[in-house]
Amino acid sequence: MIVERRMPKMTKDRHVMEALGLTKVVIEDGRVVDVGEPRVDYCPLFFKYRNIEEITTEAVRKNIQFRIDDFGMCTSRRSMRMRDFLSFGISEILSMCVEDGTLDCGVIACDGAGTVVVSDPEMIQGIGGRISGLVETSPIKEIIDAVGEERVLDPDNAMIDQVKGAKLARELGFKRIGVTVARGEDAAIIRKEFGGDAILFAVHTSGVDLEEAKIFFDQCDVITSCASRPLREIGARRSLFTVGTKIPIYAATEAGASIMRRRLDSIGRSGKKGGETDSPRPLI
Repeated sequence: MIVERRMPKMTKDRHVMEALGLTKVVIEDGRVVDVGEPRVDYCPLFFKYRNIEEITTEAVRKNIQFRIDDFGMCTSRRSMRMRDFLSFGISEILSMCVEDGTLDCGVIACDGAGTVVVSDPEMIQGIGGRISGLVETSPIKEIIDAVGEERVLDPDNAMIDQVKGAKLARELGFKRIGVTVARGEDAAIIRKEFGGDAILFAVHTSGVDLEEAKIFFDQCDVITSCASRPLREIGARRSLFTVGTKIPIYAATEAGASIMRRRLDSIGRSGKKGGETDSPRPLI
């Protein structure tokens, strides 16, 4: 009998992000090989934590290369676990929900793996707290092994598809799932199929137009404003509970408001309604 041996698929090591300043960045073989023009000139969080006064092409290049060198982003050296970094980052809130049992898992995007299903709170934070705006990625064996191949949507290609990721979570037996979504269309599909069993977190929202911003508020539970002018305008009217002043995060549902109140309690702070200060510039 001749047994056909499956040969591993050769995939170019290529990772594309829309990073700080909504800047397109391409990483290949552990190096930043291309950086586009930033659409946002200033972010208060990067100023506070990285002392970046102006987001330029060179500042973006240095920051992304720092992430690669420091914790192995987009490489086989990737550090996968991390404790809280921001008070109100989406990864911190999602991690808290899994840790306290509100949610069974998170469906998130991971460099080197694509869409993944994660039930370890520190891994949710370790993945989500270190990247932003992942558009495209290619498989890295060590990262896939760390997550668990059965929890990776597409180990061969590292596809990013949050709708299919939510379905994978259900197939794995998880009941209450948290899903990060960067597209209103995905949010609407998941909400229709999963109803209240899914808590939807809108992420990477800089640059969304007014119609998509409305969809996020119609379908999602928790929404980060990033540098989005439409979301801030709608959030001022429709948010049930708002936290954060530099980058406001909005609760669009009672479930989202409950989660954010618990987050405030967990870090010993009280919420503030509105009052945006030191916002990203320009809002887009």
